[in-house]
Amino acid sequence: VEFSTLGQQGRIDYVLLRTVLEYERQLLSREEREWTEVDPLVPFAATIIGLMEARRRMERVDPAGVAKALTALAMTVDSARKRADSLTDTKAITAYRAATALKSLQATLGQWYRYYAGYDPLLTWWASQPYQRVDAALTAYHKVVREKLAGIKPNEEEPIIGNPIGRAALLEDLRSEMIPYTPEELIAIGEREFAVLEAEMLKASRELGFGDDWKAALEQVKTLHVAPGEQTEVVRALAFEAIDFIESRNLVTIPPLARDDWRIEMLSPEAQKLSPFFLGGDIIQVAFPTDSMAHEDKLMSMRGNNIHFSRATVHHELIPGHHLQGYMTARYNPHRRAFSTPFWTEGWALWWEMLLWDQGFPRGPEDRIGMLFWRMHRAARIIFSLKFHLGEWTPQQSIDFLVHRVGHERAKATAEVRRSFLGTYSPLYQVAYMMGGLQFRALHEELVDSGRMTDQAFHDQILKGGGMPVEMVRAMLLGTPLTRDYQAPVSYTHLTLPTNREV
Repeated sequence: VEFSTLGQQGRIDYVLLRTVLEYERQLLSREEREWTEVDPLVPFAATIIGLMEARRRMERVDPAGVAKALTALAMTVDSARKRADSLTDTKAITAYRAATALKSLQATLGQWYRYYAGYDPLLTWWASQPYQRVDAALTAYHKVVREKLAGIKPNEEEPIIGNPIGRAALLEDLRSEMIPYTPEELIAIGEREFAVLEAEMLKASRELGFGDDWKAALEQVKTLHVAPGEQTEVVRALAFEAIDFIESRNLVTIPPLARDDWRIEMLSPEAQKLSPFFLGGDIIQVAFPTDSMAHEDKLMSMRGNNIHFSRATVHHELIPGHHLQGYMTARYNPHRRAFSTPFWTEGWALWWEMLLWDQGFPRGPEDRIGMLFWRMHRAARIIFSLKFHLGEWTPQQSIDFLVHRVGHERAKATAEVRRSFLGTYSPLYQVAYMMGGLQFRALHEELVDSGRMTDQAFHDQILKGGGMPVEMVRAMLLGTPLTRDYQAPVSYTHLTLPTNREV
């Protein structure tokens, strides 16, 4: 592509695509390094993969040869299991990855066999018993790796092991997100924001008569929840209150259909173990006690989803947060979904928590405490997630930090840390809430507070531009000159905020 002939939007797409491709190559290298550590525990992986790849190439099978290969494979798996019984120095994370690989390999072999079973009677005659032997051997070996090497006991809640990626990998991830900061600098920003928010929490605590014991004030706010069965009404009322508040101030355009097409579902007790609050989009999924939950879990669920905590989370998940985002990105620049980033997705929703605070959305000290709790939680996410990936903190230290410094219920703190380190979220996902919000706040100061744009025009253009690193949003709104090999600036003066900044 001749870069010089592209307009600004085309140049943005070029830089985004180049950045994604470079990062995906880095991820492949990282995955290869991790597999090198796991490979000694699964020396038979190539055999299973080879069987599946031959099937995908539609090669003709030799039933007797396959039976012989499966018999040898079962013996290799049994030998690996016996060796594993004597291992004492395998890292828990390596064993956990190996256990995951074993389940994947077993599923792959099962898929391979079921393709032929019954349909190819000759192969079934030869391979049925050898396949069952391999499957049983893989099950037995997985049990040893999971329980003995990874330390995951049967019939107990799975420990939080996580996958700390290290400083070098964090820097690669940050570069791909166009965030020109080191992990240590981001931790310092998180600590600074936490301190500012804690000072505001003290103000609200004093208003409620608890003096400087803001945790006592927080505990009081937690008791202000509705009875079982009434939480959906709270969510509905808060959703339309936020919509009316935003429209009355012309902060962003809300299409009529977007206002009407969201719905509510309840999270199951199992889902609440990972997501003890809300999940959002066109469906807002609500956490609240069900009759099958233990009594203590019911109380914690109600306390953690009280009316004032919900005031910040409902608009975060629906409008102007994730539902409005999804509605607009389905209709404008949908190709940029390939460049989606939590710094845009979660940062946008967090930015609205900041803006609505400035606009007077909290009605009193209880509301302010509820909203501050979530802001402190997002600052804490920067701290504990980066310290974990740097190898400085364990999952248990992260849980204790959320309980003692933020005021979480322990069960909810555990669920938060488990979800953060389970592997379904990218290592920077938890950092992205607050950092993306700060990026949008800085851009708002640059364009709206200066009088160059209205709130509505600013927010509408961001939504229509599609999901991408906020540095590229800035390039879109400001017309920043872009080059073929464009990188984020060495430093962002617009993120270096004074330490005494008001919330």
